[in-house]
Amino acid sequence: MMEVVETNIEGVIIIEPRIFKDDRGYFFESFSQREFEEKVCKTTFVQDNESKSGYGVLRGLHFQKPPFAQSKLVRVIKGAVLDVAVDIRKGSPTFGQYVSVELTGDNHRQFFIPRGFAHGFSVLSEEVIFQYKCDNFYSPQSEGAIAWNDPDLNIDWRIPVEEVILSEKDSKHPKLKDLQCVF
Repeated sequence: MMEVVETNIEGVIIIEPRIFKDDRGYFFESFSQREFEEKVCKTTFVQDNESKSGYGVLRGLHFQKPPFAQSKLVRVIKGAVLDVAVDIRKGSPTFGQYVSVELTGDNHRQFFIPRGFAHGFSVLSEEVIFQYKCDNFYSPQSEGAIAWNDPDLNIDWRIPVEEVILSEKDSKHPKLKDLQCVF
């Protein structure tokens, strides 16, 4: 069972699972296709991914261009991240706005990011194991991204700028205002 928490951007959802704890530990249902479709939206996830990162790593802000656009359902198994979804749908009333949520191995929250959003996260703990489901297969030729430090977005990644660790690729993305419209 899960509780759906709506955000200030339609379709971007925080999911709070019902956790059963006792002296042995805990149990929760991390995903139910039926309940997800009843409470969030109808979709079929086709690919699961996992990454491991250390403190200060910032991945993003990534997206897949149509026809390989992806919705994602993300969660943290171990550690903590600040997870961010940016609306990049031209003509959307929330274009350029974002939602951020702290996901941890302790709070077990999940974050649903629909198609038409750039996604990224910063690692707040010493180490993180991050998992996500995608509703479309990864396509390298359809990669897109926007700058993590775009001043128009002004995202507080909760890491000092001098401690941010980026891939070579993530250090060279355009600002949102310079992005060719893809959605």
